[in-house]
Amino acid sequence: MTAPNPVPTDAELAASLDGDFTSAHAEVNGTRLHHVTGGAGEPLVLLGGWPQTWWQFRKVMPALARRFRVTAVDLRGMGSSAKPETGYDKRTMGEDIHELIRHLGHESAFVAGHDIGASVGYHLAANHPESVRRLVTIDLGVPVDSWLRIPMLPASDEQQVALETGRGGYPWWFAFNQLRELPERLLVGRFRHVIDWLYGHMLVDQASVEEEARRVYAHAYDNPDAIRAGSGWYQTMRQDVAALATYAPVTVPILTLAGESSYAALREQMSPDLGTDIRVVEMKGSGHYVPEEAPDVVVRELTEFFEAHEG
Repeated sequence: MTAPNPVPTDAELAASLDGDFTSAHAEVNGTRLHHVTGGAGEPLVLLGGWPQTWWQFRKVMPALARRFRVTAVDLRGMGSSAKPETGYDKRTMGEDIHELIRHLGHESAFVAGHDIGASVGYHLAANHPESVRRLVTIDLGVPVDSWLRIPMLPASDEQQVALETGRGGYPWWFAFNQLRELPERLLVGRFRHVIDWLYGHMLVDQASVEEEARRVYAHAYDNPDAIRAGSGWYQTMRQDVAALATYAPVTVPILTLAGESSYAALREQMSPDLGTDIRVVEMKGSGHYVPEEAPDVVVRELTEFFEAHEG
């Protein structure tokens, strides 16, 4: 029997990208974060989501690196970063990034976050506005009070049909990831099924996420510590909601890029209660995984938004 091809290392993946990217680690806020940095220009920090790694930005990093010093981060608990027992509330994870920006030698940076990374970016901007020049959140808002009332069962026939046959539907993983120990027992060695199900339901174009990327993500999560850590991002959402209630509206300019199925909800959620300068843009033809499905549009939107800073 032929052995499967080994999954490339972070260093090999980084070296495969145009822009002279390198893989490194930083000791910040009592944890160890892995990051990949390349390019030249003003600093830009990219924060990813579940269940992916920094590699989710592979399609946008080379183009962005022509204008920015790009750092794609594995968040606390993600990929090659440390997976401590605690610290998965987004205020603490935002503190991680605040210290990472300083570690990299910058006083402040442009920040773009997808999925969980969007929430981390928002909490970073709320607590350390001096560190964030402008913020882009991609296809996720911020855990708010209404998230605590997501129904246990799909709320409509349309959600049930979507779960069975198509894209989108009921976010069952919000509840599943609340469980302690069971996800690790069920999913170790089987995480590729989760990857393929999520992409199958939340991509418009299945070919936009290739086989190698799916293997990279499945390998990153296919162990008990990684599954536990990923679940931790969801188990702390009640803390995130409580923290949000103590914040004034963020004054850092925010651009929200929303996949076509999320646009209406994000346009409502990203309200003046959250920020004084928020614009929501629909990414037509894209599902949830926008940086992989619409990379050219993401590069254009980020570049235009960031270059408008102070002028």
